[in-house]
Amino acid sequence: MRCAGYGGLDMQLQKIGFIGLGLIGGSIAKRLKTLHNDLTIIASAGHASTIEEAYAAGLIANSAPCSIDAFHDCDYIFLCTPVQKNIEYLRLLKGHISDRCVITDVGSVKTDIHREVAALGMERQFIGGHPMAGSEKTGLANAKESLLENAYYLITPTACSDESKVADFRDLVVSLGAIPLILDYEHHDYATAAISHLPHIIAYSLVNLVRECDDDDHTMKTIAAGGFKDITRIASSSPVMWENICLSNRDQILKLIDSYMDKLAAMRTDIADANGDALMDAFSAAKDYRDSITINTNGALKQVYELYIDLLDEAGGIATVATILASNHLSIKNIGIIHNREFEDGVLHLEMYDAESLDDAVKLLSHHHYTIYER
Repeated sequence: MRCAGYGGLDMQLQKIGFIGLGLIGGSIAKRLKTLHNDLTIIASAGHASTIEEAYAAGLIANSAPCSIDAFHDCDYIFLCTPVQKNIEYLRLLKGHISDRCVITDVGSVKTDIHREVAALGMERQFIGGHPMAGSEKTGLANAKESLLENAYYLITPTACSDESKVADFRDLVVSLGAIPLILDYEHHDYATAAISHLPHIIAYSLVNLVRECDDDDHTMKTIAAGGFKDITRIASSSPVMWENICLSNRDQILKLIDSYMDKLAAMRTDIADANGDALMDAFSAAKDYRDSITINTNGALKQVYELYIDLLDEAGGIATVATILASNHLSIKNIGIIHNREFEDGVLHLEMYDAESLDDAVKLLSHHHYTIYER
C-alpha cells in the first residue's frame, strides 16, 4: 500500500496525553516527567480519583479528567486502557488532533487496533506499541518510573507510518530505558500469543483444574508449591485484561491452543505407551531450549527478590534471622516456612524489597554461617 507521506518534525516534546493512567501509563508518565521536567502531561482515566492522585503528585497538569478536545495539541497520545477501550477512544480522537500528533497504545494485541486505524484513515498518525513489562498489581499507586528498564518495547508501525516519526518514537522508547523491537503487527500477535497469551490460559486452566479436583480438606491447595507455584503465578493477573486479550487475539490464540493440544496429546500417547525414549527426547529438547532463554525479569510480572535458608528446627531460629537483618536496617517484605520443598532448597523463605537489599542480606547471613540458596 502506497501512502502520501509527510515530513517528520524534529520537535522538542511539549505536551503528552495519556488516556488511562494505571500501572503502564503511570510508569511511562513518571519516567517522562523525570526526563523532561518542563513537559506538560495531561490525562484522562476511568476513575476521577486517579486523576486527583496524579495531579496532587505533580505528575499531570489537570486536576479533573480531560475531555477529548484537550488532547488536540499533544505531541503524543498514549492509549493505556484495555484493548477494546483503546479502539473506542481512537474513534473519539479522530478529527480532534493535529497532524503532527502521534497516537500510540500499550496494548498486548495489535491486529484489531491496526485494522481500526486503517478503517478510520488514521494510519499516518498511529504507531502501535507494546511495553513488555508489568505486574500482577495494577493502578497508578503501583506505577514506578523504572518499570520499563531493560524490558522489550515492541513497536508496530502502520503501512503509512512516516519513517522519521517511527525513528523519533523509537528514540523516545530508548529514553524510557526500554529496548525497542520493530515488528509487523500480525507477527507481533502470533509471537505474543505463543509466549504470553497461551501461558496465561494454561495457568488459569491448571488452577481451575486443581480447584475442581481438590478434596474437602484442600489437600492439593495445602501442598501446592514448587512447580505448581511457578507455572501458575501469572494466574493472579487481571481477569478483565485477559478477557480483553483473548477476545482481541482470538484467531492467533486458537491456532496455538490447537498446536498445544496436539503436543499434549502426543505426550499423553507416549506416557500411555510407556515410551520412555520419546519422553526423554521431549524433556531434553524442552530443557535445552528453556535453558537457552535469557529471562527478562521486567516482563509480565515484576522480579521477586527472594532467598532460601537452611534453618534448624529450634526455638528462636526465625527471630534470630529477623533480628540480624533488622539490626542492619534491612526490611523483610515477606517471610515463611517452606513445608513442601519438592523444587526448593532451604527451609526459611525470605523476600526482600529490592536487589540491593537482597544482596546485602545474602552477604550478611552468609557471614553468620547460614547456608543460602538464591533463585
